[in-house]
Amino acid sequence: GAINKSLSALTNVIMSLSRHSQRAPGSKRPFIHFRDSKLTFLLRDSLGGNSKTTIVANVSPSAMNFGETLSTCKFAARAK
Repeated sequence: GAINKSLSALTNVIMSLSRHSQRAPGSKRPFIHFRDSKLTFLLRDSLGGNSKTTIVANVSPSAMNFGETLSTCKFAARAK
């Protein structure tokens, strides 16, 4: 639903910012899509400013929540 869309947009913003930080000096600054979701729009100053951001991935040891835990771990791995 909407939360997955927002988390996907957050992943895209974080990936764009990480690529931006690794670019060669003097290269063109990429456009960061903060307006793709309400979440990224609200976090734009924290994510795009001169700050460090930490993502905490909460997972469950229960076998019943394996799918959600796997999805969360994949998201955290892509976002790092």
